[in-house]
Amino acid sequence: MSRATSTSAGKPYGLRRVCRLWRVARSTVYYQRRCALAPRAPRRRGPLGPCSDEELAGHIRQVLSASRFHGEGYRKVWVRLRHQGIRTSKERVRRLMREHGLQAPHRVGHPHGPRAHDGTIMTEAPDMMWGTDMTTTVTASEGGASVFVAVDHCTAECVGIHAARSGNRFEALEPVHQGVREHFGSIEEDVASELKLRHDHGSAYLSDDFQGEVAFLGIESSPSFVREPEGNGCAERFIRTLKENLLWVRTFETVEELRLALLDFRRRYNGEWMIERHGYRTPAQVRAKKLGPILQAA
Repeated sequence: MSRATSTSAGKPYGLRRVCRLWRVARSTVYYQRRCALAPRAPRRRGPLGPCSDEELAGHIRQVLSASRFHGEGYRKVWVRLRHQGIRTSKERVRRLMREHGLQAPHRVGHPHGPRAHDGTIMTEAPDMMWGTDMTTTVTASEGGASVFVAVDHCTAECVGIHAARSGNRFEALEPVHQGVREHFGSIEEDVASELKLRHDHGSAYLSDDFQGEVAFLGIESSPSFVREPEGNGCAERFIRTLKENLLWVRTFETVEELRLALLDFRRRYNGEWMIERHGYRTPAQVRAKKLGPILQAA
């Protein structure tokens, strides 16, 4: 199309104009041209397994279309295939997803210098550390809205989620209150004395009201390092999943509609989203496994 000649101007349209009208990045066109011209790499010799590449690619497409989430990588697709009785290797699934354009789009980050945070933020048991953070989105009739989340650092479970037009300190407390009510029973003084709360240096989280309420509940405030989002990585990773599967793919008329959708997403995420570091178990399964022996002993 870029080499076609305009009937009125008598000149080629050009790649830049065509990509702008079709809303396609020129870098994508150049990459696809390069892949088409490059010779195919030799494939590994040996048995293919229970089905051919074409059949397995069809199974992969079925898994992706049946999933209620977006952006799942080849590892989770491989696990879902195993659950269906289709046994193959992860690298073969990865190769077929790459060759058929089924991989989730992602950006490669830039290298950074030495980090202030080089340790781990994972805990051995649930309700030892939660991470909280916020993001923003837009509603059709009420404009901008703030979305607040709280995530357990052990199970990756969403313990609280909330949406409001204002992003103030009181709205930021709501997901924490949700988690405390569900996992500690009530809102009262020192009820969560063994819990730490990881948050960034936003004004809502550093305010006297927020810090005072956290201290009243017995929670220890644990701010992350400045300009080191890895310190609050559990909440950051959940927000990415939330955007890819809800905020970026749906339109909401009001903040209340958004709030109800967030509560429904929290239920689906905790019950269906698989966590690789936990052997592809869901957050709810991990919590039940971690707390099962404790509840039996009690």
